[in-house]
Amino acid sequence: MAAHLRTTVTAVGPDVPDLLEGGVLILFADGAPPELAEVSVLHSVVEGPSDEPPAIGTPIRIGPVLGSLTGIGPLAWAKVRDIGHVVINFNGEAEPARPGEMTATAVSGDELAAALRSGAEIVIGG
Repeated sequence: MAAHLRTTVTAVGPDVPDLLEGGVLILFADGAPPELAEVSVLHSVVEGPSDEPPAIGTPIRIGPVLGSLTGIGPLAWAKVRDIGHVVINFNGEAEPARPGEMTATAVSGDELAAALRSGAEIVIGG
């Protein structure tokens, strides 16, 4: 399976660990405004994003942390493709709370925080 998105972490905002405690990860492409960068993981795309959104069950890997997508809001993939932005809730829910979000299997916020370092790879799919 080819990757729907392969990207590299370039910076982690100072407020990201607090959000990860609640299972929320915000990705934003490099160049995000400073107020958004504070709560976001900034990244630089290596491959993708694919034209078609990933399917439910598609694996998601953040460094060594593995999960799978459980829900994709109707606007989420368009935001990834257009501006490199998405909110991923690692809560296992089938329906994202907002149309621009994705949900994934629950994982440890501490493990996510440890994995999110500059240079770490984030892969959705393949």
